[in-house]
Amino acid sequence: MHPKELLTAPAWLTRRMFLPAALAVFTVSGFAGLIYESIWSHYLKLFLGHAAYAQSLVLMIFMGGMALGAWGASLLSPRWRKLIVAYAVIEAVIGLCALAFHALFVTATGFAYEQMFPALGSAAAVQAVKWSLAAALILPQSVLLGMTFPLMTGGVLRVHPERSGYAIAMLYFTNSLGAALGVLASVFYFIPAVGLPGTLAAAGVLNLAVAAAAMLLPGGRDPVPAAPAAATSAAAAPLPQLRLLLAVAALTGMSSFMYEVGWIRMLALVLGSSTHAFELMLSAFILGIAFGGLWVRRRIDRAADTVRLLAWVQLAMGLAALATLPVYGSTFLAMEAVLEALARSESGYWAFNIASHGMCLAIMFPAAFCAGMTLPLITASLLRRGAGERAIGQVYAVNTAGAIVGVLAAVHVGFTLLGLKGIIIAGAAIDLALGVALLRAAPAQPGARRLAMPLAAAGSALALLGAGFLVQLDAHLMSSGVFREGKLLPPGHGVHLQLHGKTATVSVTGNRDLISVRTNGKVDGSVRIDGGTPVTDEITMTFAGALPLVLAPQARRVANIGFGTGMTTHVLLASPTLERVDTIEIEPAMVRAGELLRAVNWRALDDPRSRFHYEDAKTYFAAQRQRYDVIISEPSNPWVSGVASLFSVEFYHDVRRYLEPGGLFVQWVQLYETTPKLLATIVAALEANFQDYEFWLANNNDLLIVAAHGGAVPAPDARALENPALRAELARFRIANLDDLALHRVGSRGTLMPYFAAFGAPANSDYYPVLEMNAPLARYMNSHTLDLTALMRAPLPLLPLFDARARQPDPVRITPGERDWLLRAAWVLQANDIQQYLRSGSEKVLATFNTELASDLVLLRAALFDCTARLPEDTLRHHLADLARYVSIHLPPAAAVSFWDSLGARCGSRLSASERRWLRLHRAVGAADGAEMAQAADAILEAEPGLEARLLAHALAAFMAGSILENKQGAAMGAFFKHRARLIRERDWQPVFRFLVGQVDWSVTRIGRH
Repeated sequence: MHPKELLTAPAWLTRRMFLPAALAVFTVSGFAGLIYESIWSHYLKLFLGHAAYAQSLVLMIFMGGMALGAWGASLLSPRWRKLIVAYAVIEAVIGLCALAFHALFVTATGFAYEQMFPALGSAAAVQAVKWSLAAALILPQSVLLGMTFPLMTGGVLRVHPERSGYAIAMLYFTNSLGAALGVLASVFYFIPAVGLPGTLAAAGVLNLAVAAAAMLLPGGRDPVPAAPAAATSAAAAPLPQLRLLLAVAALTGMSSFMYEVGWIRMLALVLGSSTHAFELMLSAFILGIAFGGLWVRRRIDRAADTVRLLAWVQLAMGLAALATLPVYGSTFLAMEAVLEALARSESGYWAFNIASHGMCLAIMFPAAFCAGMTLPLITASLLRRGAGERAIGQVYAVNTAGAIVGVLAAVHVGFTLLGLKGIIIAGAAIDLALGVALLRAAPAQPGARRLAMPLAAAGSALALLGAGFLVQLDAHLMSSGVFREGKLLPPGHGVHLQLHGKTATVSVTGNRDLISVRTNGKVDGSVRIDGGTPVTDEITMTFAGALPLVLAPQARRVANIGFGTGMTTHVLLASPTLERVDTIEIEPAMVRAGELLRAVNWRALDDPRSRFHYEDAKTYFAAQRQRYDVIISEPSNPWVSGVASLFSVEFYHDVRRYLEPGGLFVQWVQLYETTPKLLATIVAALEANFQDYEFWLANNNDLLIVAAHGGAVPAPDARALENPALRAELARFRIANLDDLALHRVGSRGTLMPYFAAFGAPANSDYYPVLEMNAPLARYMNSHTLDLTALMRAPLPLLPLFDARARQPDPVRITPGERDWLLRAAWVLQANDIQQYLRSGSEKVLATFNTELASDLVLLRAALFDCTARLPEDTLRHHLADLARYVSIHLPPAAAVSFWDSLGARCGSRLSASERRWLRLHRAVGAADGAEMAQAADAILEAEPGLEARLLAHALAAFMAGSILENKQGAAMGAFFKHRARLIRERDWQPVFRFLVGQVDWSVTRIGRH
């Protein structure tokens, strides 16, 4: 039907079509509204920080604006004749504000950082300006959003006054249903696809469409006067009863959000703390509210007494909330079963999210279902008692205000004083008390019904006492981190401490030997307190503290982001020249938990140079405006909600402000539960802000990137290792000299940046959070960045070939002892043993190799040193290629050349022309001679066109590397395009060729710039 026909259609038809159309419009409005709440929180956390007070104050600004808007609508709506038109105008203004928000936010916050904060000089003034600016950015739109529900509801009731209860409940249902869908669409589709600005723009366009649709609602634009109250015999209810219902609206809003905050913390221990998990929890809560409104829609108008019905709903909500406490433990067992059944794949991840949503619904849905009935019932009760249209906005406003109090009470009081169980019980006590009070306030009932109130009071008291004394949340289950490995803590792994902090639940678990500090179930660090063989976390934390001391021994002031076990700060303070170490930790409970690890972190806790700042890193740096010689960023894993912003272009831009010229920034990055492409997004973010950086391995799974603020990253200073305290810390990890240290160095910016750039991954950004959106999938799939290992194990020493600052460790000077945490150390020592055996034939050395390698080496010695055997030509070429993988990359050039010369010295006359060509190539690679490499490889490619793929890849890679080193990029790429079709299945070589192609692209880019 054409819009003009709608305006002239018969009245009965327009009234019949009006409500379904209005419900459809309001569904889309709810969809957009929750996108705003989610996206604005993302934006403002970037400015205010992720500390607990910041999160709660962001929510307070948003919900406070909603409450003001609803209250304003309650005052203005009786004076407006066309509420639907007013609603449409409000939606249009919201949409326009959304389209302008990103540019306004970037301009305003940039001005604050660049101009306002430096001029203020006072930390308190900085904080005041930040909160004021944050409020100014979202408060106007929040006020407008708060007006939408009262205006739409009032407009609908003017058209359908005879079905007020049904209409209110259905509007509440559709708006909440849209909101639940909006939450999921935002995090699973819009943000990954178009980033924060694009998501805001999409929501803005939806609001403009809603405004246009509202203007065309059939009958909605007719000037209908304010509908009379649909009063019953109780029409002139006394004012105290009206105040009681408004108080109920406020208090039930408070209890509902206490539940939500408590359940989110509880379920984070089951599902993990990723952004995806949080949005699933929020969606489940809103979905329960939506269907509660749907269920009650027909029952409101049929109910003889809505206040009595509301009383039973409040009682049911309190009991349903208490029931979540005994049910909670089973969710850990359910998660264990789910992860055991699902494949670690992309499809498995979607199934994991569906199962996680089901667990959220199992915990949240019953009480949220009851919560969804309360607002429609309270509003309908007020309308029945003659409160008029104004009551719609008043109920919405006080309910939202109560929600604000609930959030603040739960975060700032509940977690620390009551714990998780106490928050749920406190919320349930509020609802049960409301139910009893409403039963008492309801009209008296004849006969046995008069016992309802005392029985409800007695039952409520028993339920609260039972939950308080009989139900205990299992700290063993809550500390298990079942969402990662799909396993619960073993029985012998006890929980020594569990603290419910404002931002996380921190646990200390372990046995007599191994102690772990866990945040929301995820291990943030493990140590051996008995001094036994160290675990990988210990080398990571020790190395993160020691490396900057060796690179910048002159450092005086250091900032360390993230306390963890406290070992990094402890090792830093081994330096006598440091004047101060500022540890920035968002959660005070982490430091309290660290008291149990005093054996390995005592300097961090006791040294007067150690200062703790319980704050978000961005907020701390912005408020303090101090400069440091070294800043170390050692946060949690990027899949944890909010952490990825510490790996972003914007954070690295900001962190440079707080480094002295020539200062060092040290970034920890995990190589487990991630992918090379995700690591490339971090490298791209660093590349946009730092002129030089280097890559170091703490162990096989943890990377440290050291970036210099101006100039180059300095070379290690051996004098730093003369410090007895630092030497003692490093002794456990076999680091006593620069050769030991060189085992941990991977490569420079010029070596590895082109490789990561070849992935074509965008830089991780606060506004385009590639890392945060994709890291949870990598965590679930247990992905690993094996490419760096492949490059360090390649048959060609690619990393030292392209790194002028590379220092190949000398096996003779390496400190003896096994290093289980670092494969490269074993490879270097093995390379030395291989050359020793081939030259000497020592049976003692041969016994150190595995059977397969030992057999190959025996054959090689017989063929090349003893001249007692002749291997088939193809077999020898393969053995030589394997030998290159074991030896060439792990020996200094002089030792490598000597080794390859020795292979052809004794039995060279017996070698074929092909075998001599291959020996020439391996010697050229060992010598790092680019011209000779290219010529030797070219000779092989020309003379041996039928090479099998593995040997072809070896020769082609050598030719490309030599050509690039000789600035012949065109020849390198020409050969690559000529032969690459034959190499598609050689997956082991893909990192090598990505590295080489990246070097070509980088060389061409540099030439173009010059």
